[in-house]
Amino acid sequence: MFVLALAGLGVGFVVGLTGMGGGALMTPVLVLLFGIDPSKAVGSDLVVSLLMKPVGGGVHLRKGTVNLDLVKWLVVGSVPAAFFSVWLFSKLFGPNMNTVIQYSIGVALLLASLGLIAKGAFSGRRANQDDLVAVPVKPLPTVLIGIFGGVAVGITSVGSGSLMMPLLLILYPMLTAKQLVGTDLVQAVPLVAAASLGHALFGEIEFGLTAALLVGALPGVWLGAHVSSRAADYIIRPILAVVLIISGLKMLQISTMVVGVVGLLLGAVAGVMIVRNRPRHDSEASVVIPAAD
Repeated sequence: MFVLALAGLGVGFVVGLTGMGGGALMTPVLVLLFGIDPSKAVGSDLVVSLLMKPVGGGVHLRKGTVNLDLVKWLVVGSVPAAFFSVWLFSKLFGPNMNTVIQYSIGVALLLASLGLIAKGAFSGRRANQDDLVAVPVKPLPTVLIGIFGGVAVGITSVGSGSLMMPLLLILYPMLTAKQLVGTDLVQAVPLVAAASLGHALFGEIEFGLTAALLVGALPGVWLGAHVSSRAADYIIRPILAVVLIISGLKMLQISTMVVGVVGLLLGAVAGVMIVRNRPRHDSEASVVIPAAD
């Protein structure tokens, strides 16, 4: 249990540091490193996320950086999709549920890595806006994003932030970064609650495992949030993308040799990205960029 708490601490720290969803990290760690059944790993990770999400969501609600209309339409799609997807998969696949979930997690991790890259590309091109903007909500596509995210979270625990946020960026490019993060955190609370309830009724939750993870995850999130910085993000984002791709390939049971080769190639690409995106020194920046922004 001590080792599980350390794993929770590490994942929680990265979540607090980068805003990366815990499901994309915690679930593969439990399955690949600790040999936990995929269904138990997903159920336990969802309960951990359910207890972590309201902390950040409450902060954004108090600051007024949440688009509540957008939250409403996302929840209309995501909550029933998250709950009933667990029931549907349990009925359809029965004893093969663990295998199906493992492969679903693999696909979700690969999609999450693309979402992470896309989120970085979009956020890098958007201006930092301090003034909140009124964004007209598009109900139907927003509900569809909610349904997609609900199914992904219900089956794999991956998707609340890593899959849904890039789609929201595409649909609502005028959302400020603060509104995007705040809206995503608040809509994730009922979404994860519905998925957790679904796993409690139709799936599996290992409460001893959940408690051990929480012991490490809660202080990890707090610590990561307090030491987060822009410099850390440009290093961690490419590394996380590589980790997600490698984890996804392993969950899909790709051979170790292939995964190793892919990992080496992606590691080299990530190294180049880190070097190219590193912050410039003040002296260098002063030469290239004149005075004020």
